[in-house]
Amino acid sequence: MNYGIDEHKLDRHPARVADWMEGKNIYPIYVEVSPSGTCNHRCVFCALDFMKYRKRFLDIDLLRNRLPDMSKLGIKATQYAGEGEPLLHGDIADIVRHTKDTGIDVGVSTNGILLDAPLAEKLLPYCTWIKVSVDAGKRETYAKVHGCGEIDFDKVIVNMVNAVGIRCDNKYDCTLGFQAVVLPENISEIHLLAGKAYGIGMDYIVLKPYSQHPLGKSKRFNDLEISLSTIDKIHLYNLDSEHFKVIVRENAFLRVTENRKYDRCLALPFWSYIDAGGGVWGCSCFLGDERFYYGSIHERTFEEIWEGKLRKRSLEMMEGFDVSRCRLNCRMDKANAYLWGLKHPGKHVNFI
Repeated sequence: MNYGIDEHKLDRHPARVADWMEGKNIYPIYVEVSPSGTCNHRCVFCALDFMKYRKRFLDIDLLRNRLPDMSKLGIKATQYAGEGEPLLHGDIADIVRHTKDTGIDVGVSTNGILLDAPLAEKLLPYCTWIKVSVDAGKRETYAKVHGCGEIDFDKVIVNMVNAVGIRCDNKYDCTLGFQAVVLPENISEIHLLAGKAYGIGMDYIVLKPYSQHPLGKSKRFNDLEISLSTIDKIHLYNLDSEHFKVIVRENAFLRVTENRKYDRCLALPFWSYIDAGGGVWGCSCFLGDERFYYGSIHERTFEEIWEGKLRKRSLEMMEGFDVSRCRLNCRMDKANAYLWGLKHPGKHVNFI
């Protein structure tokens, strides 16, 4: 199975890309939604610590009204993640079910602490995937990296054992994976974590590099570079099989040290972000920066926001925006390189 985790995937949506190339006002393929602003961990690498973990939650009735319209506009997928832990939302199971019922695919990114068996029973039938952040192979290191008690490491392992069992018993088609940000604290334990994921029956583990958020409060890992050669890939890839994949985001690791292959951000029309307060943003890297704010789903429909003056003004601003201020390895980095290539084809492009 190729999950395409280190790819941009826009080439799977040629009609939407063709409309964009013709200058049409397209709607996003994917929207990330933050149902909860608060979090039960304080990870040392958290990119959104500047959001202050505010205790705010998206209203389920508001989402019930907005999601069907978003589906009709052509939005194909939603990831529930964001600036907080999504499973802290008391109605997350109903939100996920309703999202899928409207025709939008659902992914959930979580620390997994609250993903006990009863909640897994409710989420697994409706999710395309659930990705769990487990950033260490030992409970002591996990507690230091995640800013929590050591018992949480045991909880997440038990939860995922149960989730795999529930999926198997009910033949649910939900991909289950681990994710880890590679840090100096955990690099020696990555093979242990991969072994646990394999033993549990997870589908994959994905390893990605740290990337400093421009607005992040913590500068502990500022400009951190970890070479691929320092990752014990031999032991990791020995776990590769038909049923389990080790995904080292090699392109992402390399991009930490490479220059961008584009001069402008072109990918904003293809995705969007909704924060826990209902604000719609063009870029999650600049949450709180009014230049990237499109409007609120409390006040307007998604269509009205997408067609509105604030978004038009934001896109006009981006024409002269200096992308060197953006986060390295941002969500849209590979998409931007792809779109830039379409807009600036080389003279040999016709020689297939």
